[in-house]
Amino acid sequence: MGKITGFREFERKNFSLAPVEERVKHYQEFVIPLGDKDINEQSARCMDCGIPFCHSGYGCPVGNLIPLFNDMIYRGEWESAFRSLMSTNNFPEFTGRICPAPCEHACVLGLNQTAVGIKSIEYTIIERAYEEGWMKPLIPAVKTGKRVAIIGSGPAGLAAADQLNKAGHTVTVYEKEKRIGGLVRYGIPNFKLDKQKVVQRRVNMMTEEGVIFVTGVEVGVDRSVSEIKAQNDAVLVATGAGKPRDLPIENRDAAGIHFAMAFLSQANSRIEREMIASEDEILATDKHVVVIGGGDTGSDCVGNAIRQGATSVTQIELMPQAPAERTAEMPWPTYARIFKLSTSQEEGATTDFKMDFNVLSKSFIKDDAGRVTGINCVYIAWEGRSFKEIESSDFVLKADLVLLAMGFLGPLQEGVIAELGLETDERSNIKTKGFATSAEGVFSAGDCRRGQSLVVWAIHEGRECAVAVDEYLTAHKSMLNKRDASLCEI
Repeated sequence: MGKITGFREFERKNFSLAPVEERVKHYQEFVIPLGDKDINEQSARCMDCGIPFCHSGYGCPVGNLIPLFNDMIYRGEWESAFRSLMSTNNFPEFTGRICPAPCEHACVLGLNQTAVGIKSIEYTIIERAYEEGWMKPLIPAVKTGKRVAIIGSGPAGLAAADQLNKAGHTVTVYEKEKRIGGLVRYGIPNFKLDKQKVVQRRVNMMTEEGVIFVTGVEVGVDRSVSEIKAQNDAVLVATGAGKPRDLPIENRDAAGIHFAMAFLSQANSRIEREMIASEDEILATDKHVVVIGGGDTGSDCVGNAIRQGATSVTQIELMPQAPAERTAEMPWPTYARIFKLSTSQEEGATTDFKMDFNVLSKSFIKDDAGRVTGINCVYIAWEGRSFKEIESSDFVLKADLVLLAMGFLGPLQEGVIAELGLETDERSNIKTKGFATSAEGVFSAGDCRRGQSLVVWAIHEGRECAVAVDEYLTAHKSMLNKRDASLCEI
């Protein structure tokens, strides 16, 4: 590495954040990046370890060459660092903002010090590439004449589209919503990932590169899968895990109980000035909001509810609170599920916010008009994988709006899966051999194949599936296996 003793000389520095009382007044990103000097020092902390677990199976799913670009940054070779980063990751502008950084959990330095700030370095590399003009459309040098349809424009579908377009195939991406991006467009809050500055910027570039985007078309409903299949040489299904986990308890039919993704999608749609019918509107303004689910989706609901002016926000979780440090059950270099307040939960200081664990929702309460007014709850004690209710611990949570953020159960079975008769596994995900489904010429990638997961895993899935599709179309070993940009004119 450029500075072999850097990890001993420099402490970790993270991005700073705009003050809570300021950022809750808007929906824009609030991260304040590090300057060049700080980033140079942070890259110097990479310690030339014998085995870089950061890009092994425990670390980065896309295999970013992290020690390599850290060394390049320390030496001032920014454009080379950018080329290295783009050779493995199609969308570092996404992952540099929203990835939980498993690479940092696997960092060797993290054994007894704070890990290298890989995520902040990745963010800085890609944003500098846009500023300097290194990030620009790459037009395929040769077209193969083969056509590929991709159903779904989330991170898996976009990564596959980017790779297959580079290989010279004509790629058309179908999206049922009004805008391209899937989960990163409609699910992740704008204050974590700016839709126009970041997502649309990348979509525009892909359009210039030749990818065809078709929005407002739900394949299997508005257009048949068989029609699209007949018009293309291969079809790639990347529809995500769209079936949310429900909570079928008493009075579930009360008005004011919604799945989290409907709430988050509307919040993002308003920012992009999409019209929402008043009868369908979900707003937290002046309401007592209860979010059921303690994960990232639930946290995103908290951040939006606070910005919308909720009277109170309560987030409850069935599971116990995670430990503050690694335990024997999650040794290095595995991903450590430790408790840390999210930025949205930190914003609870500006309102009446509470977070509670080991809470079981017993039934919803509704008024004579059929609207939810509260939740009957009880505390539970866990015994291994089972739990029991704690006697006399019942309580009622006041609620005008309840958001269910308890994860997803797999892809929607109607539409594409049903029409093609695709085989599914025991979890209802699309069953594949490699990435090929049970239907000839049809492939699958992302959450609809592997189940609900991280954006970075979806990018990995899209890239790997693109290799399988390319080999199917060309009957040759795919050049997409190589980490270089030789398939495109630069």
